[in-house]
Amino acid sequence: MPTVVFIDPHGSEHAVEAPDGRSLMQVAIDHAVPGILGDCGGVCSCATCHGYVDPAFLDQLPPRSETEVFMLEGVPDLRGNSRLCCQIRMQPALAGMRIQLPDEQV
Repeated sequence: MPTVVFIDPHGSEHAVEAPDGRSLMQVAIDHAVPGILGDCGGVCSCATCHGYVDPAFLDQLPPRSETEVFMLEGVPDLRGNSRLCCQIRMQPALAGMRIQLPDEQV
């Protein structure tokens, strides 16, 4: 099974198995990765699963939806590689992707 690496706000790396088709927010919650809250349960109505995606993988992701863009407008440190992990579904092309988690979630 492919893995994804979450880097928590303290710099610790959490390499976790990510089943194909599962949202990265749910993968992080399933593995108790610190720094991901997922308060809305993955329906893109909060920004508590915000992360900075490794730029090498950005072209493998679908574009941000209007809803995701709206939710990201409220994060403290919006960057070009900011994404909501609930909006990223695992696929083979994302194996090995690294996601830096922000110092704080909204």
